[in-house]
Amino acid sequence: MTTSGDHQRSVAIVGMSCRLPGAASPDHLWELLRAGVDATSETPAERDDSAASLSTGTGGPASRGGFVEGVADFDAEFFGMSAAEATALDPQQRLLLMCAWESLEDAGIVPEALRGTRTGVFVGNSRADFLETALQQGLSSATATQLGNVRSLLAARLSHVLDLRGPSAVIDTACSSALTAVHQAVGSIRSGEVPVALVAGVNLPLRPDEGVMMSHAGALSPDGRSRFGSADADGHAPADAVAVVVLKPLEAALADGDRVRAVIAGSAVGNDGASSSSVLNPSLEGQLDVLRWAHEDARIAPSEVDFVEAHGAGSPLLDPLELTALGRCMGTFRSSRRPLLVGSVKSNLGHAEAAGGLVGLIKAALCLEHRQVPPSLHAELPRSDVDWSGLSIPQEITDIPQRAVAGVSAQGSSSLNAHVVLRSAEPARREGDDGTRWPLVLSARTPEALAELTRACAEHLAGPGAAFPVRDLCRSAALRRTRFEHRTVVIGATHQELIEALRTGSTSELDRFLGAESVDREGLFGPGVHAPLPTYPWQTRRYWPGDEPEGDDPAEWLLGKHARTGFDQDSTLADIGIDSLAKLQLMVEVQQRTGREVDPEELAALRTVRDLCRWARQLTEVSR
Repeated sequence: MTTSGDHQRSVAIVGMSCRLPGAASPDHLWELLRAGVDATSETPAERDDSAASLSTGTGGPASRGGFVEGVADFDAEFFGMSAAEATALDPQQRLLLMCAWESLEDAGIVPEALRGTRTGVFVGNSRADFLETALQQGLSSATATQLGNVRSLLAARLSHVLDLRGPSAVIDTACSSALTAVHQAVGSIRSGEVPVALVAGVNLPLRPDEGVMMSHAGALSPDGRSRFGSADADGHAPADAVAVVVLKPLEAALADGDRVRAVIAGSAVGNDGASSSSVLNPSLEGQLDVLRWAHEDARIAPSEVDFVEAHGAGSPLLDPLELTALGRCMGTFRSSRRPLLVGSVKSNLGHAEAAGGLVGLIKAALCLEHRQVPPSLHAELPRSDVDWSGLSIPQEITDIPQRAVAGVSAQGSSSLNAHVVLRSAEPARREGDDGTRWPLVLSARTPEALAELTRACAEHLAGPGAAFPVRDLCRSAALRRTRFEHRTVVIGATHQELIEALRTGSTSELDRFLGAESVDREGLFGPGVHAPLPTYPWQTRRYWPGDEPEGDDPAEWLLGKHARTGFDQDSTLADIGIDSLAKLQLMVEVQQRTGREVDPEELAALRTVRDLCRWARQLTEVSR
């Protein structure tokens, strides 16, 4: 039973988003898990060079892993970036920006409401492959542009774009990074340091180096299958992942009418110290310590846990140690009808390394939300060196109680273990519809995005959105989403009425709702509970070094290559990032392109985008 003190210490997960192999959202992830899909695949062509140089410990090619589609795709216009800035930016930062926005929309938090607040950003990450690949090309690539891709900028850029003033840090403890970031965010919320925290795990392996090192250590599975708990486990498959959760104090989330997806009751981290034979070898004692500390922090007995999302990499060395620790801590004093269920999302997606713990947290939250544990794959042959008397790896969808407890584990080669204890959220009390017709207000930054959002909302109302009252859906759209310049409004008392209105167009009598501030929306809807809606439909295009065409227009070529933000004809060159140093580089490039000497004083006198365009076109005409 939860006490008032526990309530005050609890932290709510109110928003989630992700880009994972085979899953572009938490909803997609749940469908994949329930269907028992192995989303690993052969290495995409664009990463073949890396795969060709990577061999497993057995000498065969490691050509399989978990890959996110479209890692180069980004909506630069939405975030006010030029094509040049987007192309130069680490795709880890780009995907994190979009996922963070989606997580806030899922939480029903308007990003503008967080501007200037002490909101925290905690990012688990251990890679800077994009930067390192550029620097590997030689000293000519070590330009000031690459400063924007150092790892600390993963958190800092997100804080800058959303104007978040709280702690902003990248945490690197190897494969326990993201779950350690969760632990730090929970502590920051409990202390009152931050009112809201965005916690992310980011991992995009774009270089072969680390994979080669891991293969020599025998950590990679020759066929790219993570067989957690299986007698034939032989390593893991590497995987991409970007995942974000939004955390708030539970009491604040309930008071604000948030949709609480799961509750963090407690957490702990701890290093193995000298309890293992070497810094790289795992320790049973160290894992037991962290499990015990996490449950003490949560004030929940280990015997109450229904399910643990394990670190579960499929390692012949790590798996038996982890399962033994879980069995000793949580598997004792259980009846055969209620064993501790243990699974690993890595069997579906591969090992997302520094982001893996947050992927596991999202899976565990979904299990609590749906009151089911999906099957863990490739575990048909239980290990003989594990005591299974109190443990079970589910091979089919298994129901768990409405009020359930789950644990999430992560272990790093840094010898840092992390564990988070979750419990189910109390079901929200929602008022049913009474025949009142409510306005559904949708908006987007472009007409194309608005049309796509309209279609997505119609599908949502006919699918998962049908489980939520019309009033809550309309209230959330009106009060808990950013109001963009392109808008549409429909009205309806039922889901079907709204669907039909979305498909036929907006209702003219509601044109007044298209005004940004002209209607008292709070007064219209009154209090309520947030209901989920489709997230923003990104209008992406591919941004990758070497892909950008030069084009025939010299002005467009110069601006596309050097502008660092969005601009118009009256924008000053300084405002878009073309300062005196950039002008020197620009001068050299123009001379190479036109074959003409450029007057430095003439170049220095240029002030606006209009000046630059006129100068570049005149120079090109003269050179012809």
